[in-house]
Amino acid sequence: MPHTKKKRPTLTMESFRQAAECLKAIAHPHRLQILQMLIEGSYTVGELAEACEIASPMASEHLRLLQRCGFLNAHKKGRFVYYRVIDPHIENLIACVESRFGNG
Repeated sequence: MPHTKKKRPTLTMESFRQAAECLKAIAHPHRLQILQMLIEGSYTVGELAEACEIASPMASEHLRLLQRCGFLNAHKKGRFVYYRVIDPHIENLIACVESRFGNG
């Protein structure tokens, strides 16, 4: 039986450029860990920094990069700011990473 190719979406060079920029933003161990955590729920900068074993200013910078690509949003609750994933594609991307590089 012949194999039929699935029709792939047509992307412009600008679309590829945007995709490359966002993939570069994700391509960091701490940012991948942050995204994995934020898929499960909302966290503050301090909670994310502690989990990643990095300083809060560094966690804030990672969050800014991820927000710039539209992956996250922030909401204030009292004196704390909580971050969460808003891009539905991130869960699939992290699942792919977990599947490929996971230990189990």
